[in-house]
Amino acid sequence: MDRISFKIGVVFFITILLVEGVLFYYLHSSIIHSRIDEELASLQTRGNNHRDILETSYSQETIHHITTMESRTDTHVIITDQTGVIVSSSVPADSSMKDIITETPGDVPRAGLILEDDWQDKQYIASVSPLENDGAVYMFKNTQRVQSLIAKLNKHFWLAGILLLTSMAVITLFLSRFITKPVIKMNEATSKIRQGDYSVTLPRRGNDELGELAESIQVLADDLSHMKRQRNEFLASISHELRTPLTYIKGYADIAGKAGTTSEDRSHYLQIIHEEATKLTGLVKGLFDLAKMDENTFTIEKERLELCTFMRGIHSRMAPSFTEKNMTLNFACHGEVYIEADPVRFEQILINLLDNARKYSEEGTTTTMQVFKKNGHTHITVMDEGKGIPDEDQTWVFDRFYRVDKSRSKALGGSGLGLAIVKELVEAHGGKITLRSELGKGTTFEIIL
Repeated sequence: MDRISFKIGVVFFITILLVEGVLFYYLHSSIIHSRIDEELASLQTRGNNHRDILETSYSQETIHHITTMESRTDTHVIITDQTGVIVSSSVPADSSMKDIITETPGDVPRAGLILEDDWQDKQYIASVSPLENDGAVYMFKNTQRVQSLIAKLNKHFWLAGILLLTSMAVITLFLSRFITKPVIKMNEATSKIRQGDYSVTLPRRGNDELGELAESIQVLADDLSHMKRQRNEFLASISHELRTPLTYIKGYADIAGKAGTTSEDRSHYLQIIHEEATKLTGLVKGLFDLAKMDENTFTIEKERLELCTFMRGIHSRMAPSFTEKNMTLNFACHGEVYIEADPVRFEQILINLLDNARKYSEEGTTTTMQVFKKNGHTHITVMDEGKGIPDEDQTWVFDRFYRVDKSRSKALGGSGLGLAIVKELVEAHGGKITLRSELGKGTTFEIIL
């Protein structure tokens, strides 16, 4: 749980640290260079101002006034004559000042010149402003004062950096926890699923990728839970469905084999054994068909089929079984409707639906088959007036061995595989099947191709 949040936190922290480090370095360098440039420009401007005053009134009084004024500031002034001899200065000139004066180039521009800008290693920063035919004005500033200013600036930067790192660490911690919390919950959910526990609940967290992943895991858990229940029900159902005919076959075979059994009773028992064996064969065939569909080894041999003529033939074959139960089977199809389908499998679909309608409808009711075109699709409906299917069962009627009649009435028969096979066959034809049902009013199955 903590590993992923730690990793994400470290990645976030290092990324932000690198970005902020580069920005801080650039900002620090820019501010220092800007501040040094301001100091140099101020020094040069101050020298130019003194130069302008001296050019206006070059006298001992003016020179004394300038040097006295500068002696009270953190800058120093030295005034030289045309030969470079010091005329006056606000402080005694030391060797560093004299070296700078000595190294002054001969062609100094009217706007002045920065003679020394190395504030880190030199004792002074300095500028010179030329006096017209009268020498030059040199301005000096001790770099200790500049370094002290830069040190204060660095102190503020360090304080800001520490505060920023602390806030980054806190924000990264909360952000990584916020991001990884749903991931941790999903990891816990998948661990439970892996252990066979599908009772997981994940909240829907918006429409982002994490929300979609949580929803997918939730759907997977629900589907696996349903499949587990379905598998257990399938095993229970198949064991019941196989046990019942086998019990009949074994029981009646034992009775028929007894010496005292009359030939008439033996024939009757053999007839029952034959019926149960036939049911067992049909059940195994249905299971075999479903297994082949699951493995995608079930082949559909499609051909061009005129649906009205095809279904009219099924109607003529099935109508007598409805009449025998005092029921009516109607058929409605106008014109010619062509589809691509496997006639054997499609007949299996329709006979299954019609057989269900006959089993679960009362005498005097009507079942209707209808074919029509709508929005470029072919619609086939089988509508009965039978018992109907409760709302809570409608979702599951296409599941294997699922039967609305939980009593497993022997009178109605059926293995619960019919509608499962119908759904698989319809989907194998590229279509879908839906149902509408109301208790006491009947059920309509609709195939859309």
